[in-house]
Amino acid sequence: MEMRSGNSDAADSVVVVGGGLSGIATAIALADRGRPVVLLEAGAKMGGGAAYSGGQVWVGANHVALREGIEGDSKQRAESYIRAIAHRFPEYLDEQAMRRWIDTAPDAMRYWEETGAIRWAVIPGLADYHNEAEGAMPAGRYLTNAPITRDALGAWRDKLLISPYFPVGLTYAELFERGRRISIVDETADEDEGGPIQGFGQSERRAALDGGPEVLTFGPGVVGSFLARAIRDPRITILLGHRVTQLKSDASGRVVGVVATCEAGTAEFDGPVVLATSTFDNDPDLVREIVGLDPEQWGSVGPKTLRGDGIRLARSVGGAVVKLPPSAQTMQPGWKSDYNEGFSYGPDTAMPHTMIVNRHGRRYCDDSYWVDIAQATMDDTAENLPFFLIFDEQHHRKYGLGMTPPGADYPEGLVTSAPTLRELASKLGIDPDGLEATAERFNRFAETGIDEDFSRGTRDFVRRFYGDPAHQPNPVLGSIAQAPFHGLRLRFVAAAVGNSGIHVDGEGRVLDEAGAVIPGLHGVGSCTAQTVTGTGYNSGIALGRGLAMAYLVARDITGAN
Repeated sequence: MEMRSGNSDAADSVVVVGGGLSGIATAIALADRGRPVVLLEAGAKMGGGAAYSGGQVWVGANHVALREGIEGDSKQRAESYIRAIAHRFPEYLDEQAMRRWIDTAPDAMRYWEETGAIRWAVIPGLADYHNEAEGAMPAGRYLTNAPITRDALGAWRDKLLISPYFPVGLTYAELFERGRRISIVDETADEDEGGPIQGFGQSERRAALDGGPEVLTFGPGVVGSFLARAIRDPRITILLGHRVTQLKSDASGRVVGVVATCEAGTAEFDGPVVLATSTFDNDPDLVREIVGLDPEQWGSVGPKTLRGDGIRLARSVGGAVVKLPPSAQTMQPGWKSDYNEGFSYGPDTAMPHTMIVNRHGRRYCDDSYWVDIAQATMDDTAENLPFFLIFDEQHHRKYGLGMTPPGADYPEGLVTSAPTLRELASKLGIDPDGLEATAERFNRFAETGIDEDFSRGTRDFVRRFYGDPAHQPNPVLGSIAQAPFHGLRLRFVAAAVGNSGIHVDGEGRVLDEAGAVIPGLHGVGSCTAQTVTGTGYNSGIALGRGLAMAYLVARDITGAN
């Protein structure tokens, strides 16, 4: 299917490949500087991985925090934080690009408001991931959109992907009040807990996904805000159902256009090219090459259109790819499901009454914190793969799992259950003695709320974004003591943030293996390697960096100072 917007003059056009947040933003900034843009999206809808996300945009020293009365941040403090979280493999940190990004990002976020692409709001009370690191802030660096209605999209209201993983229509303040898990399933509390909780339930969720929510928040809200601005600009032409399969180069090696497949066959578009195709989640060969995991160990909650196209296109003209260590990959523990893209993950593994163990039955990390899980598992795969989620009937009754509401039957074949932990261990292939000993120790920690082994529940971000605010004394730590006991073998599920990807410099220009610029070719967003943070990561950096790079790339192409 093809859907058009705009009527740009192809003679001077820039070709943007990918209709996610970074691609839309690049098109807006280019058009705002007088350049016609042809934006080609492979799928039938706009938004890419960003539309499936929580819509968190991380920006140090931003003007929105100051507007909302949050003080104390600075570019120097933000730089200190990035250096602190990149400490595991500092050789992957591009110092020049990092400083360019941190210095530019606040100006870019102001620009997006001034040009009418979005109205920002601070996500309330959300701390940086690594609250112990130098330069961390307790709040103010996470931005998202002030809610908009779908009416702002006009004829494009049904051409925006809607995240199935967040309760679109609620605000972050409402999410934090209820807890993320309770906000995404029908939940009826016990009478002694105050009766029903009026959350965003499954029935409402299905209706929202069928017809689309009228109020846009989270990822769809951020992307929808930018899309509403883009479709108003006559210099921007958007073509859906156009997958770019080839870059065109002239005799000097300059990239001068693309070839795309579409319903009519093939189409060619001329001009400098910006790759904005997101990551490689759904290409098994690239996953094996970059992450080292096979299909049975891997999954993605990103749209199926995330197939590594940008990486292959860049390589076809000599572009280099930066491969960060597999333990730096943005991926969370999850499982195969019959829901949406075929995989699930979320706050389930961080909720009370759960723990993650290896085949020896031992915990080996802060198992409420996905970054720690990924690092510890991939740093020692011989010991920690396979890995398992263990939980009890308290978890089943209070929280459910994935899209299974609390107390409902789990999907057939997903969860293994047994009347004792020992029997559960035998069914899952876990050492029974190890699991029983681990659970006994874990339950002592749950009583006090203090995890003496791995400090589960000490990260402010995890407590607020993943935990149950009603559970005390620790919102992510509860006993595993009530039969029957449950478990499942986990896999890593990616979140459409590749980290590894195309090598670009601080202006978004694609580099070859020798570090030279490939003329006529830029890259933005998650198809490019996150060298501005190296192996450090914090939620919101991918979108924040993507928007800053879109601003810089447009300036570079148009020759702005």
